Amino acid sequence: MTHPGRVPATTRIRVALALAGLLAVALAVSPPRAEAAGAIVAHGSARQVWLTGLPAGATFTLLDKAGHKVARKRADAQGGLLFRNVEPGAGYRVRAADGRASAKVTVHSEAATPWSTATYDQKIPSNGYGYLTTRDGTKLAYTVHPPTSPASLGIGLPAGVELPNLNLNYTPPYPTLIEYSGYGTAIPKGPENGIATLANLMGFAVVDVSIRGTGCSGGAFDFFEPLQSLDGYDVIETIARQPWVKGHKVGMMGISYGAISQLFTAQTNPPHLAAIAPLSTIDSVATTLFPGGILNTGFALAWAKERVHDALPAGPKAGQPWAYDRIRKGDRTCQDNQALHGQAIDLLAKIKANSHYIPASADPLDPITFVHKIKVPVFLACQWQDEQTGGHCPAMVRHFTGTKKKWFTFTNGAHVDSVDPETFNRWYDFLSLYVARQAPAINAVVLKATAPLIFQTALGIPSSDLMTLPHDPIQAKGGYAAALAAFEKLPRVRVLFDNGAGKTPLLSAATQPGNPYPGYEHSFSTFPVPGTVARSWYLGSKGRLLDRPTKRRGVERYVANPRAVPANNFLGGTGTGGLWGNASQWSWSWRQRPPGTAVSYLTSPLRSDTTVLGAGAVYAWVRSSKPNVDFQATITEVSPDGKETFVQSGWLRGNMRALAKGRNNVLKQQSTLLEPVISMRKADVRPLPRKRFVRIPIPLYFQGHAYRTGSRIRVTISAVNGDQPIWAFAGAQPRRPAAVAIAHSGRMRSRVVLPVVPGLRVPTARPACGILRNQPCRDYRPS
Repeated sequence: MTHPGRVPATTRIRVALALAGLLAVALAVSPPRAEAAGAIVAHGSARQVWLTGLPAGATFTLLDKAGHKVARKRADAQGGLLFRNVEPGAGYRVRAADGRASAKVTVHSEAATPWSTATYDQKIPSNGYGYLTTRDGTKLAYTVHPPTSPASLGIGLPAGVELPNLNLNYTPPYPTLIEYSGYGTAIPKGPENGIATLANLMGFAVVDVSIRGTGCSGGAFDFFEPLQSLDGYDVIETIARQPWVKGHKVGMMGISYGAISQLFTAQTNPPHLAAIAPLSTIDSVATTLFPGGILNTGFALAWAKERVHDALPAGPKAGQPWAYDRIRKGDRTCQDNQALHGQAIDLLAKIKANSHYIPASADPLDPITFVHKIKVPVFLACQWQDEQTGGHCPAMVRHFTGTKKKWFTFTNGAHVDSVDPETFNRWYDFLSLYVARQAPAINAVVLKATAPLIFQTALGIPSSDLMTLPHDPIQAKGGYAAALAAFEKLPRVRVLFDNGAGKTPLLSAATQPGNPYPGYEHSFSTFPVPGTVARSWYLGSKGRLLDRPTKRRGVERYVANPRAVPANNFLGGTGTGGLWGNASQWSWSWRQRPPGTAVSYLTSPLRSDTTVLGAGAVYAWVRSSKPNVDFQATITEVSPDGKETFVQSGWLRGNMRALAKGRNNVLKQQSTLLEPVISMRKADVRPLPRKRFVRIPIPLYFQGHAYRTGSRIRVTISAVNGDQPIWAFAGAQPRRPAAVAIAHSGRMRSRVVLPVVPGLRVPTARPACGILRNQPCRDYRPS
């Protein structure tokens, strides 16, 4: 999950590090200084005990208060040692092979309650790089960026655009935001992404913090373990106490990794957290890593591999380069903090061990299971076609029951479209009102003047397009009370339709097609939208999608071969430009499938505009020559001029077709016709029968799309791969081609079910082919 201005994981992955290579890298950085000569110094943590400064390879035993052995491990090449999954309690000691033992330590639970409020008495400067100590003694790297003006950043404005004569000499106390991430967040020279820079322009101080086990932060990395959430709690409470923080409350901001971490931290409810604003996040690990039960070896697994690499002790070929650079320049704290990096969890092994749903392992990692605990105001934005985290984020809306102050924005687009102009305006309003507690009009004029820079930085839009922020009625209010009252009257859910087809407010006549402006929008009180109808179209002979089920039996056949279509057909990278740029940059080559490798079905021309908003499903009666086949269903719009536009996809591993019973599943909701929830439990795996048809549910990811009058809705069923730019399924089934048959009859009612919102006005014409963001378009061709 990347962010603006940062080269993404998929273009920077280092893979297949041999064990000897790992050891060589670990030894490349000199081991940390022992904490005391000859002493064994243990530290109690949340269900953990950790030690540093040990002899490499030496064996140590963890003893409980009765002197019984709990665990035995060897110190690694860095002299670090970490015991995990230790029962809370007092009196633990660590003993060396020669009989020497540490003093007694206490192992704490993972409850958020502070162990000592003295932890938060640290003094953090209002500018610059440093280290913040958490409750268990771990030092996290941070950089404080005070608010700044465009002039101080050396920003050049477009010709003819001048900044108004405003006082931009921000003085403390500052409204303050925390960005908490596992990327190179705390780099002293400046944040790696454009989001933090934009927040500085908006008058916020930004505190960038690297999570434990990454960069120059101490500790060992584990994917969103509870201790990371406790660290987040400690960061918030420590920063909020600083004299330069306005109101002694802070907000959280960030995109992707920095968005997910907000959800994990906010569930602990730190007293001085004012609000969170996560952008482009996930709802669960499964919907990104295992869509439909199939391992996503494209972006998701590549992202995990890079996390493994970046969590290694910093050296010339491992860890985060900026940390190694600091060590070479004499940062002894950063060097010492590498001591436990070698104790990072084996993330790839963890993924393999959790290829099926195991509640004890999965639930703590899935935001959808705990966002109900969040009590602070929330602003969240996601995209239906997000090529990195996936389009399943809207499933969380109904689960945010812990707060009444919550707003959501959804649109078509790529990963970074959560900062498109319309969404950016509301994001800024939200942070101004609930963190800065001031009217957003204070800096609105400055933001408009610097908009070309904002979108060149964040979205890869050429400055020649002269983009700007659209009019915002909240910013037009006279003061804080009026702006707050107007904002709180806004409907909770906002959907931007046809992103890429709108006009640039500054120069509408010179609009660049594909720039991130919506064609129109609608707002709702909640999501799924009240009144949504589960509209069914039934599979029929000759590739037809019918309004009513057919009584006559028909069968269509295709050869399932996941390797018949290139796993990645995106022509370019996903950094600035690529999927994030304007139409000519982010369009990607959406190729036709080879004949005989898919079946498709098409409705008659629609008699009226049909808005589909929410999740859906394809239910098909299938028979296969192989016991396991992976299925992909793709929904498209075929317009009267013979063009086909991608809308959404869904996936299912055939032997994992069983639906979950009740709410005891990864999404914590009951299956419905529109939202079938597959079990993913190992006990529910069943081979596909060879000689009879069985019904399979293929859950479709969320969509918000208006199918215009005269268009036809198409569903294509095939093997996986080929319809997403950077999602791929290298381990897809079958390994060898399989003959698949799809049946439909009076008894076997194969169908597509979509969430139609009746009577929803569509005020604009059908967008031209290829201008909708992250919705490629091609010539229609029957399969």
